[in-house]
Amino acid sequence: MHDIRFIRENPADFDAGMKRRGLAPQAAAILALDEQRRAVQTALQDAQKKRNDASKLVGNAKGSGDDAEATRLMGEVADLKTQIQDNETRDRTLGEELHTLLAGLPNIPAADVPDGLSEDDNVELRRWGNKPAFDFAPKDHVELGEALGLMDFEAAARMSGARFVVLKGVLARLERALGQFMLDIQTGENGYTEISPPLLVRDEAAFGVGQLPKFADDLFRTTNDLWLISTSEVPLSNLVREQIVDQADLPIRVTALTPCFRSEAGAAGKDTRGMIRQHQFHKVEIVSIVASQTASDEHERLTNSAEEVLKRLDLHYRVVVLCTGDLGFSNAKTYDIEVWLPGQDSFREISSCSHYTDFQARRMNARYRAAGEKGTHFVHTLNGSGLAVGRTLVAVLENYQQADGSIIVPDVLRPYMRGVEVIGP
Repeated sequence: MHDIRFIRENPADFDAGMKRRGLAPQAAAILALDEQRRAVQTALQDAQKKRNDASKLVGNAKGSGDDAEATRLMGEVADLKTQIQDNETRDRTLGEELHTLLAGLPNIPAADVPDGLSEDDNVELRRWGNKPAFDFAPKDHVELGEALGLMDFEAAARMSGARFVVLKGVLARLERALGQFMLDIQTGENGYTEISPPLLVRDEAAFGVGQLPKFADDLFRTTNDLWLISTSEVPLSNLVREQIVDQADLPIRVTALTPCFRSEAGAAGKDTRGMIRQHQFHKVEIVSIVASQTASDEHERLTNSAEEVLKRLDLHYRVVVLCTGDLGFSNAKTYDIEVWLPGQDSFREISSCSHYTDFQARRMNARYRAAGEKGTHFVHTLNGSGLAVGRTLVAVLENYQQADGSIIVPDVLRPYMRGVEVIGP
């Protein structure tokens, strides 16, 4: 959500930000609507003052026995009451129109975000580790999982349709081990507090993080109008919804391991094979809520927290900064962490670490108060995957495969696997 005062004072800068998003100038239409509303509000305040003044004069006229003047003044009060009601209705209507217009516009990209049209224009920042060397042709995770008899897409399709999977036995344990391993790093080493949040949220919570109204088709909705979370970013960020926290209590760092649900409406035909893009998956999310002054440093810290999981698993990856054309709706700046998948011979995104400035906070009305100050400021929110569990499972299978189709369990996961060192058929 955008600050109308910023647009009033910096219309050219606002339009420049929208242009970087590939949008036409917006400030003129916003300010015209804002001017109409402000004029109505001024007229409303004038009418309320005149009504109050006239009401006092009615009493004076009656007290002095001037019934004719009292009658005239009561008629004036009645007319003013009608004007007030009309202006209140008009004010609400214009306010809703302005809110809808502002709510539909994306966040302004940070100054250091590269301009571009698509993911092809994203900029690689760094790489870590090395690609595994195989003396055989590496298989993808589907071939590996099905050959092990531990990954069943057909059974999932019979009960749920496409983009679901059934994991069995030691592979199901490996998925669980990865989630616990990630949580232990984020809570035990990186300072995040574990949360067990609701998996169903109301419209207001989904609106707060920018998922509604624009991305309703990407979500699953229940028959009683609740939304299944697409990521635990939604409930974690909304922990400070409609709250004023003391700056001394910031930063707030929280994490959760939850199922996530996505309709993938905008991904028709993409990644239909395997576990890369599913309707249901598990993910460890990390969320930071901070004061504006520390937000940029927090973005780097959060990204490093996600990277650490891949380093411990000794998985080759790279970090890219997204260009304006690939930037999410609410995001001011995003780093994507992409892990190497030998079975696909490519890097694939496994975490997006984003800074939203105060864009989400304005939608959630989440603020903080500095010591000694009367006023409040909107918090800055950040989040990232720490990591997507299913995609990490895919990366482990493909990077740790052996010629006979078995999978070596990474050393750091063996304490979670009851000592299993190799997954075989």
